Amino acid sequence: MSEAFFELVKARRSYYALSNKTPIPADRITKIVEEALLFVPSSFNSQSSRVVIVYGKEHEALWDLVLEVLKPVAPPEQYPRTIEKVNACFKSGFGTVLFFEDNASVIDMQEKFPLYQDRFPTWAQHTSGMLQYIVWLAFEKEGLGASLQHYNPLIDERVRDKFNLPVTWFLTAQMPFGNIAAPADPKEFMPMEERFKVFGSKL
Repeated sequence: MSEAFFELVKARRSYYALSNKTPIPADRITKIVEEALLFVPSSFNSQSSRVVIVYGKEHEALWDLVLEVLKPVAPPEQYPRTIEKVNACFKSGFGTVLFFEDNASVIDMQEKFPLYQDRFPTWAQHTSGMLQYIVWLAFEKEGLGASLQHYNPLIDERVRDKFNLPVTWFLTAQMPFGNIAAPADPKEFMPMEERFKVFGSKL
C-alpha cells in the first residue's frame, strides 16, 4: 500500500506551464479541496485553516490583482518579465486555490491553552503546509498540474477586500492549477548523507 502512495509523492512536481482546461470537472476539484480541509490534522483539533477556490474570471482577476500590487514595488526593468511569468504560468491555468490561516482561531487556542501560546502560530503553519501538500498530491493523482506561490503578504489586504473575507484570515500560499501544458524541469537532489541520519539498533 505504501508503495502506491510514494509513487504519487515521487510524481508530484511544480508545473509552471498550465492551460485553462482540466481533466476533471470543477465540482470534483472543489470536493477534493473540501475533503482535504476537513481531514487535515491540526494542533488540538484547532481547525484554523481556511480555503478559497477561484475559477474563471475570478481566477484571472486574482492574477491581474497580483500584477497591480507588484508593479509599484518591482524593479521597472524586471516588471515585463514578471507580467510574462504571471500570465503564462499562473493566470493561464484553470483556477487557483488560496490557502489561509484564521488568526482568530489561533488566538482562541492561545487563550484556552496559555502554556503553549507561543507555539500555536507555528503549529498553524504546520497545518497549512500539510493541507497544501494533501491538495497537491490529490491534484497530481487526478492529472492536474499545479505549483505553489507566495505573493503574500503583499496581496493579503487586496485579496480579502476583493472576496469580502474576514480580516483575521491571513494568506499563506496560492496554488494555481490546470492542464499540464509542458513537462516539469528535471529534479535535482542533494546527497542523502548530507540530509539524513539513523542512530540506534536496526532490529
